[in-house]
Amino acid sequence: MNAYRKKLESFKAAIGPDFGNYNFAKMHNTLRSTPAMEAGVTDHAWSLEEIIGLIC
Repeated sequence: MNAYRKKLESFKAAIGPDFGNYNFAKMHNTLRSTPAMEAGVTDHAWSLEEIIGLIC
């Protein structure tokens, strides 16, 4: 079994929610906020429902 996606579209679809969770929902100990909040992109930590709503 291959450990990677063969098509770029499949790879983007599989990895997109992970990037969204890491940057918008997960609180980081060193920042004491999410990376998106620290960058000024958003003013709150997103729920997974909000991230999935953007994807679908």
